[in-house]
Amino acid sequence: MTKNSEQLHSLHHHGLFHLAKSLIISLIALPTFCTAEITDFDFEYIGPAVQTEGMHVWGSSPVIGADEKVHLYVARWPIATQKDFNGWYKDCEIAHYVGDTPEGPFEFVRVAVHDQDGTFNSPHNPTIQKIDGKYVLCFIVNENDKLKTQRIIMMVADDLNDEWRPAAGAEEDGTILRKSSEPSDWNFEAKLGVSNPSLIKYKGKYMLYIKSVIPNGGYSYGVAVSDKLEGPYKNHPKKVTDGGIEDAYAFTMGETVYLLSRNFGHLLGGSHGGGLLWRSKNGLWFPKKDVKLSFKPLAEYTGAEDLKNGTKYRPPAKVNDYSGRLERPQILMMDGQPAYVYMATGISTREGYGSCSHVFRMTKKD
Repeated sequence: MTKNSEQLHSLHHHGLFHLAKSLIISLIALPTFCTAEITDFDFEYIGPAVQTEGMHVWGSSPVIGADEKVHLYVARWPIATQKDFNGWYKDCEIAHYVGDTPEGPFEFVRVAVHDQDGTFNSPHNPTIQKIDGKYVLCFIVNENDKLKTQRIIMMVADDLNDEWRPAAGAEEDGTILRKSSEPSDWNFEAKLGVSNPSLIKYKGKYMLYIKSVIPNGGYSYGVAVSDKLEGPYKNHPKKVTDGGIEDAYAFTMGETVYLLSRNFGHLLGGSHGGGLLWRSKNGLWFPKKDVKLSFKPLAEYTGAEDLKNGTKYRPPAKVNDYSGRLERPQILMMDGQPAYVYMATGISTREGYGSCSHVFRMTKKD
């Protein structure tokens, strides 16, 4: 007789067999608690996505249009207007490019959002989604080149003809979120306003992830939530991550919310030019214990030689880093899965061209 059989025989002998059986059935019937699905991705370098002569090109956000082509909404500004890289918050505009496939080539269509200076200054860091049959374009602006005034704009449209209108719950100019005025909110004392939005629909709620730079917390992320796509949006009072995060892009797979971000704090020994994948089972907290290293700097995919011989606009000249830091990841979802990601780097290998964006094929690891 085995050890387990002896135990059951003993229980039966003492009249406890049925009690043990009932306990086992009760345990099986208890509800199970879902944890965040653990998924990793491989990144295959395809090539440059958008390069424009005489211009810096930065974040490039993709969406598939009714024409089944891939449309990119791209932050760009002239090289010549600023001696350094600061044109991103002084002279930026959002341009529309289109390609037949996710891998390009991409051709310029038009300027979708112009720089209006003044209080609607330098539209930057666009992110576009199609949600509930509408195209939603979010981006940041500032007032008169002052970074502390950064705020988030939301525009909507029924097509991609760039006839954008302010979201119904936004201010007249499309402002959907400003720095919190609630003293109890995590970013009430934010130094640089709110920026770098990323929008998802999750379990019937609309969740707008945002960055703020906070005292003693550095670069951190929070979320504003709405029952309606076009808002209004209300800040969740607590931040959703600890520090060490920048340029986060939110997406969902099943019950899990992910953030693909820059590794801004060298977490897990990773490079400042590489990325992190954060996971959450409710979209409101992304524990550091579930964070994994993600994409690597561009040189890991292309080799370092061309980058070393290129023109480095970012990071600044005083920083001896030619690894090709990858920034502003923006994902193209296909069939509910991440399929491609577009990322920017501050090194140009073409004479007369500024920073550019690159495209990678993104696949789940087995």
